[in-house]
Amino acid sequence: MTTNAFHTTRWTLVHHATGHSTAGRQALSELCAAYYNPVVAFLRRQGRQEDSARELAHEFFSRLLENPSLGGAAEQIGKFRTYLLGALKHFLTHQRDRAGRQKRGGEILHVPLDPGTDTAPGIDPPDAQGLPPDVFFDRQWALAVLERAIDALARERAAAGKASEFTLLKPWLTGEAAHGDQSGAARALGINEGALKVAVHRLRRRFRHLVKAEIAQTLDSPQAVEEEMRHLFAALGG
Repeated sequence: MTTNAFHTTRWTLVHHATGHSTAGRQALSELCAAYYNPVVAFLRRQGRQEDSARELAHEFFSRLLENPSLGGAAEQIGKFRTYLLGALKHFLTHQRDRAGRQKRGGEILHVPLDPGTDTAPGIDPPDAQGLPPDVFFDRQWALAVLERAIDALARERAAAGKASEFTLLKPWLTGEAAHGDQSGAARALGINEGALKVAVHRLRRRFRHLVKAEIAQTLDSPQAVEEEMRHLFAALGG
């Protein structure tokens, strides 16, 4: 990916927007909708029930869309992931302070998000609850990135008329495939195991490309992509 490509990423549009830029606000809205689930998971991690966490997440994103500099970090953060967590912590601190001063809050402005964000399933690793809060957020973020890349790949394969093939090969992307599954998948596709391995290799290569493309949308520097990729896989394995 060239440096010029980064001038049109969502986070760059937000980061370099001036005033109430329509493009910047739209880009921020799209990023917020895309990474709604890690925020809800973080709030659940703090002991909130599902409905309460989602309601609080909606208020947080509403305020963030009104004031992107929430927490004063927007001008100095190059990663949307870091910016979002910093803004969320600032928001929660403000909520605690406000709750200490008054028992009734003010009106909440509800900004509609993409309908899919309210029902998209979360993926919690078995040991997620034992992680420190920031590490837990990063893992949920990493899972959201992978999920979005898998969804993008599924759409590509469906558009190419290969939805059934993708369904058979997807377990090799998600780590669900057992070693002995290769012969069965090869028979279902009408190919030999050698051809299956080639198909899986190509699919994994395309998947990695889509993961990098998704990550790039949340950065403002092309040099940061590989570093963020390493962080992502470290978060998944932590």
